[in-house]
Amino acid sequence: MDATITSADGVTRCGWAHSAPEMLPYHDEEWGRTLHGDQPLFEKLCLEAFQSGLSWITILRKREAFRTAFTSFDIDRVAAFDEGDVERLMADAGIVRNRAKITASIANARATKALVDPQPGALDSLLWSYAPPRRTVAPESYSQVPASTPFSTSASAALKTLGFRFVGPTTMYALMQYAGLVNDHAAGCHLAVGEPGAL
Repeated sequence: MDATITSADGVTRCGWAHSAPEMLPYHDEEWGRTLHGDQPLFEKLCLEAFQSGLSWITILRKREAFRTAFTSFDIDRVAAFDEGDVERLMADAGIVRNRAKITASIANARATKALVDPQPGALDSLLWSYAPPRRTVAPESYSQVPASTPFSTSASAALKTLGFRFVGPTTMYALMQYAGLVNDHAAGCHLAVGEPGAL
């Protein structure tokens, strides 16, 4: 796939934005946009964990079902989930029914709650403390975009110390890309570094 493709609307976007109809608005409105807030970042942590080993489009198409199943990723409510909730989620065909990922999401809610209850915004602050220096040159090809970096590796280690699961360096880098900690839009994309409309 080409690094960038110019759409019928005359706008040049990352090539992957054209891989499925749902991906174009995701590319334009979400991916790489600055994201703050404990709850939105907790949701993204959970969804990235569920994505592990799967394609993102699978998760994107199931995202509303995930939000329903996980009570809009309300941290307190997910932290209170019990074995009955695990079985309810395992029976929910609308989501990815993986017991390890489900229990990890509940554990991550409890770890998040322990972090943010005494200090609201603590998850946000922790994750953003690992944001690398801003790119000054956009990647020319997919081969120039890493799967993980020393920053995502450090963030992964910090979260694991706090009891988080399914937060490996690759998962953390995917979160960094989505939440705008890095800008990996390809050179020529209208949202790339140094291009009109850059973040």
